[in-house]
Amino acid sequence: MVPEGRDNPRMHLMIPFAAPGSEAGRQALAALALPNLSALLAGAGEPETDPGEEQSLSPPHERALARALGLAGPDGGLPWGAWWAAQDGHAPSDLAWGQLTPCHWHLAVDQVTLTDPEDLQLDEATSRGLLAAVQELFDSEGFVLLYGAPTRWSLAHPSLNELPTASPDRVIGRSIDPWLPRSARLWRRLQNEVQMRWHEHPLNAAREARGLPPVNSLWLSGCGPHQPAAWPAGLLIDDRLRRPALAEDWGAWMAAWQALDAGPVAALRGREARLTLCGERSVAAWALHPPTALQRLTSRFRRADPLAILEIL
Repeated sequence: MVPEGRDNPRMHLMIPFAAPGSEAGRQALAALALPNLSALLAGAGEPETDPGEEQSLSPPHERALARALGLAGPDGGLPWGAWWAAQDGHAPSDLAWGQLTPCHWHLAVDQVTLTDPEDLQLDEATSRGLLAAVQELFDSEGFVLLYGAPTRWSLAHPSLNELPTASPDRVIGRSIDPWLPRSARLWRRLQNEVQMRWHEHPLNAAREARGLPPVNSLWLSGCGPHQPAAWPAGLLIDDRLRRPALAEDWGAWMAAWQALDAGPVAALRGREARLTLCGERSVAAWALHPPTALQRLTSRFRRADPLAILEIL
């Protein structure tokens, strides 16, 4: 989702999807061994927390990242569209921005679900071609529509100023219906027109001929005006837990957590650093310091229970 953090003695390691929300995920969590995280948190004290709900539009990792960057907004109103527009070289304006994600809606018998856009294997040429096919729809309504990356476009329009929207990471693998913005009639109409324009489009026909799912819709998120923001020195986001968590592949998720524990988490031991863990509901963050001689001695007999911590996230 984000650029890598810079090398800095005071590292801030942020780990999204550190704890699962499903029953199957919690069973996997109960069998997880994380010795370095346990040792690290043994003397770390009480964490700073940002409690939330699984139904929030903005997931915990996006709230934590926004706070680190200095971005502000209500639930579903963190201005990621404007932030990414700036990262992609689009000059900020007095308009409100949103992030558009080309995606695949999977039609099941009783619901429509959003699949992970990263699974589309969408290349730049196809993405730009699909954008060109719907550009006129947006131009005619006074929207600014710009390409950023294969699965990231930028949209600007006054109607996006205070429009709460759900992050794709909240919706992937779930029925889209509870997460659709209800008040955005103009956007919903455009979304329907895009779906019709892309239905049986030659680019999608070519994808299906190669065994790939069609790009059949757009997901709007991150709406709001541009805000100044700076990437903090030392911030590193390790999102290797994201894809297995969203796919509910808990065996792969456990293996990824154990690799995290043996690598980046172990690297924090004995140094000034910050650790932020984000689950489905909440955030917990610790300021870490090199242990004192007494703490090193007592740590031989005391370990934190990371599973108990992760369960509350």
